[in-house]
Amino acid sequence: MSVERKDEHDHEAWIQEKDLTPIESTFLTVLVWLDRRIRIVDYLELLETLYYRVNLQMPKSHTEQYNLDNKFWYWYPLYSLGFFSTLAYVVAAISGALLGFYYSPSAAAGTANIEGATVAYSTVAAIMTDLNFGFFLRSLHRWAAQVMTAAVFLHMLRVYFTGSYKEPREVNWLIGIVLLSLTMVFGYTGYLLPWDQLAYWAGQIGVEMSLSIPFVGEWVAQLMFGGFSLGQATLQRMYILHVFLLPFVVTTVIAIHLGLVWMQGIAEPH
Repeated sequence: MSVERKDEHDHEAWIQEKDLTPIESTFLTVLVWLDRRIRIVDYLELLETLYYRVNLQMPKSHTEQYNLDNKFWYWYPLYSLGFFSTLAYVVAAISGALLGFYYSPSAAAGTANIEGATVAYSTVAAIMTDLNFGFFLRSLHRWAAQVMTAAVFLHMLRVYFTGSYKEPREVNWLIGIVLLSLTMVFGYTGYLLPWDQLAYWAGQIGVEMSLSIPFVGEWVAQLMFGGFSLGQATLQRMYILHVFLLPFVVTTVIAIHLGLVWMQGIAEPH
């Protein structure tokens, strides 16, 4: 594609001949200015052509092919599970970001009036008892995570039993499996952050599971948990995964997943 002008058409005179509002005239003037320099119209035409080619190649679903719109009404609620999981993820992300302002990932001795309490647990307790609407905020984050996990699992079941994983949607099915796995990791890392008894023994189970992996078990335990016993390194790793790594990875994968759904359309029951 050349950046040179394709013709010598007088765009300014054409704009002046039209009965345009100031906003329309300004918009067209800017568009012409950009088009002369970076051929923006050509890129828009390429995207339009690509969009129509992709959609024309998608086979009709059974509902479209046999005009069964009124026959599958009982499936419709199940087709909202993907939306519910995405909505729950957004709620969990926003509430989790707010909780991050008050949480401290430290396994050192805390100030709570509880024997053996750590700083991490003390900050969670302070959020629940001292912060205005803190109990609501943490409960919202917890329930959003649980709704997301349940919705993703049920969404995968719906896709499987309705045959929506078949050609040409195999890639999106594999991406869904990746999202389900990442959701489990999200839940596990968040489960350990309060650093209470439940978190400690859940982490210990994770260490034992890592050590049971043939050949690379010790390496995995050291990488994921900072060693063979739980401590500050474990909590720090879980915090980094839960707050800094997984949100960006999951958001990117969800965007790709939704983009493929938009291009391919939703598959009705086969």
